[in-house]
Amino acid sequence: MRKIYTLISITFLLLVVGCKTASKLYDKGNYDEAVELAVKKLQKKPDNEMRALLQSAYQYAVNDHENRIHQLGNNTNDLKWEWIYAEYASLQRLYEAIHRSPEALSIVNPTDYSSYLHTYADKAADTRFQRGMMWMDKNDKLSFRNAYHEFEAALQYRPGELTFIERKNEAYENAVINVVVMPMENSRYRFSSYNSHEIINFENDLLRQLQYNNGNQFVKFYSSWDASSRNIQPDQFVDFRFSTFDFGRTRDERSTREVSKDIVVKETVYRPDSVVKEYKKVFAKITTTKRTMLSEANMQINVRDASGRWLWSDDIRGNHNWCTEFSTYTGDERALTESDKQLVNRRQDYPPHEDEITRCIINEITSNMSGRMRNYFSRL
Repeated sequence: MRKIYTLISITFLLLVVGCKTASKLYDKGNYDEAVELAVKKLQKKPDNEMRALLQSAYQYAVNDHENRIHQLGNNTNDLKWEWIYAEYASLQRLYEAIHRSPEALSIVNPTDYSSYLHTYADKAADTRFQRGMMWMDKNDKLSFRNAYHEFEAALQYRPGELTFIERKNEAYENAVINVVVMPMENSRYRFSSYNSHEIINFENDLLRQLQYNNGNQFVKFYSSWDASSRNIQPDQFVDFRFSTFDFGRTRDERSTREVSKDIVVKETVYRPDSVVKEYKKVFAKITTTKRTMLSEANMQINVRDASGRWLWSDDIRGNHNWCTEFSTYTGDERALTESDKQLVNRRQDYPPHEDEITRCIINEITSNMSGRMRNYFSRL
């Protein structure tokens, strides 16, 4: 029984809170929201107070929107049709919300504004199309980009309009900056047996990253072969080369420490429960060698336009750090701890091959390079 009373109390509380919330929206002048909330509450439980609120809120909402529409009609901005369309769209949402509720429809007879939506959608679409054609006449990359956005906006009001789609595609093709990524210059630095296949993989990975994630829909990247085979007219070129590539030399840092331990050298047993031990301190000297090798490379990126004028350049650094430690000792082995013995017995490692160093450095440079280039081209 207590559970039933609790459920009834919660339901009553929710209805009271819902009514107060709709009233608060109404009092604040948020008439659209008040209408929508009142419709939802009436669907759950008819209520005289909510009926009166719905009727009043709807009338005020209509008056507000129609007043704004009247004011916008006198506006000289050519985008006013979109703003008027938005007002009618709000009114139509209220009409549809009320029509979905038989209870609400019995209280308010809403106006259907769908014909106004069609009228002003056409006006907004035509205006956007005309603005796009004006940008097209300027005949430069930025203007074509603006035209593209205008045609895209026009299609929101008249989806599927073939003329809009054709002009949008035309604007896009003219707005796009075609960037050709040239093969890496590799005449100065020879990478041991690191073969040309790996260099080609590096170029392909970089190009793929730029093509699928460049941060700018109006920039397209091509390889020189792809641009030539597809007869693409380049607007910009990217070339890159290693300005330095240094394989490091091993460097040793040695540290020495002395260790000692007391060990039993003699035991004298007088009786089972009486044993006398004699101790002796033994010594050893441990020498630990920390061997390191740092290899570094610097790749220079240059971007130039079709006439050869430099637009942007950057330097990308990559490095490879290798390190190992091993120990030797002199003196009495018995002075060594278990951890000391592990260091002494550790197998001496040798530096990686130049191919492996090159691969690691190029992977790091590729990651940093694609990010820097995306950042630059996203701002165009």
